[in-house]
Amino acid sequence: MSQPSFDFDLDDGGEPTYSVGELADAVNGALRRQFGDGVWVRGEIQGYSEKNGHAYFKLVESGGDRRAVLDVSFFANVRMRLRPLLQRHRLNLAEGMKVRVFGVLDYYAANGRLSLKMGGIDPRYTLGEMAMERDEVIRRLVASGLYDANRRHTVAVMPLRIGLVTSVNSAAWHDFMKQLQDSGHGFGVRVIDVRVQGDHAEDMVTAAIRTLGRRTDVDVVVVIRGGGSRTDLAMFDSESIATAIATAGVPVFTGLGHEIDRSIADEVAHTAFKTPTACAVALIGSVQSFSNRAETAWQMIAGDAIRQVDASDAGLLQTARRIEQRTIGAVERAGQRLADRAHRISLSSVRVLHHGESGLARSAERLGRRPGQNLDQQQRIIDQLEARVRLLDPVHTLARGWSLSRTADGRIVRCVADLAPGDTVVTTVADGRVTSVVSATDPNHPSTGTDADPEGTS
Repeated sequence: MSQPSFDFDLDDGGEPTYSVGELADAVNGALRRQFGDGVWVRGEIQGYSEKNGHAYFKLVESGGDRRAVLDVSFFANVRMRLRPLLQRHRLNLAEGMKVRVFGVLDYYAANGRLSLKMGGIDPRYTLGEMAMERDEVIRRLVASGLYDANRRHTVAVMPLRIGLVTSVNSAAWHDFMKQLQDSGHGFGVRVIDVRVQGDHAEDMVTAAIRTLGRRTDVDVVVVIRGGGSRTDLAMFDSESIATAIATAGVPVFTGLGHEIDRSIADEVAHTAFKTPTACAVALIGSVQSFSNRAETAWQMIAGDAIRQVDASDAGLLQTARRIEQRTIGAVERAGQRLADRAHRISLSSVRVLHHGESGLARSAERLGRRPGQNLDQQQRIIDQLEARVRLLDPVHTLARGWSLSRTADGRIVRCVADLAPGDTVVTTVADGRVTSVVSATDPNHPSTGTDADPEGTS
């Protein structure tokens, strides 16, 4: 089948019709005529990437409802040419940086996109923007009372327990740890490994400082990193990092490796040092200073103790000598007194013995004269006692007419209640015994005897 043909009578009004390539050339020609050899553009870097020595990013402007984006190509040869300028101002292009760049606008027909071929940069603009943002953060920190909050903390006299925020195995890490290990002091380090530049670095450093700043087993939090460009340091101008430092519960030391610049983190920290090594040396110095003071105090205490012991020894020796002298004198005096007393006792004993012998002789003489008298007197006393004993003998009582009644089992009858009708009674009289049986008892019948016998006689 053949392609049908159509005959259109088109009237283009004299306007030219471009091919896509021709239109791209026309656009580029118009751009060169409009902007000459190039144009300055300012904005914030986003989507920064590098490939084969070239760098690519977007310049973004955001404000209110307006958002504008321009692709930028930063080719390797231009990067080499601009490197001394960037190094002189210690700048590295990075995500989020605000820049003012010069370049040539180019409409690339292959992808239909307009881009800027970067050929120059104004470092003063970037540094000025950074300074303005930095000043605004400091103003807010001062207004909220956080600017000098961390400096109100007192550093421990022996800051041996360290909370460390850094990139583990970096040069800063090794320098810091080598200083502590070589010091010979017993430092304990709790480290949180973070990124100190690039994506997520700000969030990681902020979270690490907050975590260590809340611990009760940390004397000081240390934030360190190695040297770098001014834009690398710019991360530590972050308000979130500054707030974490200001609100930490312990002193925060910084050693960010910048000999010239001072970040906001340095401004709000308790103490800022130029390098990680200087930070470690300061901590070692604090511990060594306390150790020296403690050693000096110990030596003073030991010296004073030795002097007091020596003085006490001398005093004790003097006291011992005085006691010895007094003891010898006392013993000598006591010995003399003892000898005197022994002599007096000896003399007195002789007199006592003579007196005793005389008295003994007289007593013996008197005793020899009176033995008969004493025996007669004692015999009369014995005779009187014998007569009294005889008077108390029951036999004599029975002989006077009294009797002694007992029950059949031998119990003495003392009252009427001891007997009952029918009981057998054995009555002892002077010349024998009478056995009888009780027929009746009468407790009210009066006794016919004239004497009362306590032993139950009747």
